Amino acid sequence: MRSFSSQNKIKPWMFLSVFGIVALILWNTNILFQILKEEERVKMELWATAQQELIQNTDLSKDYGVLAFDVLQKIGVTPMIRVNSSGYIKGFKNIEWDVSKDKDSLELYNLLNQFKRENSSIPIQYKNIVNQTLFYGDSELLKKLQYYPLVLLLILSLFTTVLFFFFQTSRISEQNRLWAGMAKETAHQIGTPLSSLMGWITLLKEQNIAPASLDEMEKDVNRLTVITERFSKVGSLPELENSDVIEATKEAVAYLKKRSSQLIEWSVDLPEEVIKIPINIPLYSWTLENLIKNAIDAMKGKGVLTIKVSHSAQIVSILVSDSGQGIAPKNIKRIFNPGFTTKKRGWGLGLSLVKRIIVEYHKGTVSVLKSELGKGSTFQIRLKK
Repeated sequence: MRSFSSQNKIKPWMFLSVFGIVALILWNTNILFQILKEEERVKMELWATAQQELIQNTDLSKDYGVLAFDVLQKIGVTPMIRVNSSGYIKGFKNIEWDVSKDKDSLELYNLLNQFKRENSSIPIQYKNIVNQTLFYGDSELLKKLQYYPLVLLLILSLFTTVLFFFFQTSRISEQNRLWAGMAKETAHQIGTPLSSLMGWITLLKEQNIAPASLDEMEKDVNRLTVITERFSKVGSLPELENSDVIEATKEAVAYLKKRSSQLIEWSVDLPEEVIKIPINIPLYSWTLENLIKNAIDAMKGKGVLTIKVSHSAQIVSILVSDSGQGIAPKNIKRIFNPGFTTKKRGWGLGLSLVKRIIVEYHKGTVSVLKSELGKGSTFQIRLKK
């Protein structure tokens, strides 16, 4: 229990730490993005100024004119388009474009509209000679930086998913160890008085006291022995042996039938032949008894209970049907979950144990074959031969 509690304490801190780190990275990425965007803006304004100065200094022999020309040629890789006062494209730079194409093509204007959405324009004006506008788009570096937070969030999502499954698996594993420990301790505690009861029965037999009563007492003691064996097997991999599933079913039904309400009408349909399959008889009987007890509870001790076994070349099918209250459709997928119960009393462990024994230990299946509110339910177990 200590390790499980520690995990519950660590888990929120780990998630908060991860989200804090990611938030810090995203915040710094946004700052970096804004800084680079502002620097590109400054470069474009410088380019526009150089364009304006070059227009004013047509004599390129002057140093100032050469400097402006140099700025125009080497100011970076930001894509840009110049348009005149009428909105027609007059030139572009850092755009992959076939010069043989018409520069006023629809594709180039679509690119211009994209630039208008990305950044505000920069005017290039000189007296009444030039009246142009510069539009520019984000550089490749800025575009990659825009996608960086999405990639980071994807990585965070994957990390969170892995972390969730890790803790979920750890929690389930811890619960399984807890239940296994409780079951083994229960078996140990039952063992001591059980041995004493066996001794008393032997003593009573020697004194010839009510043999019929002693027989029933012995059956109950044997029953306690079986229950102890079942609990001792929880948490460990049981051994499967080729055993007669029909005989095991008969014994489980016979024991419960004798100790159930007289208002239960039993209908047992079992094949006459011997059907041997790999099973663990104590655990199989436990499974069948859980289903039968649930059926009796669903009928509130009065109704028709049907147990039917059929088989094919590879599968043995065991059906347990009742005429009880049925299962609500919303609960059918949840009834095998540990802790789920619709009863006022109960731990909600019976059907989860049924599923574990049949699916995990016997590699079979267990399901609600059909259920109708007010008319009853049918559970089906399928085991491989």
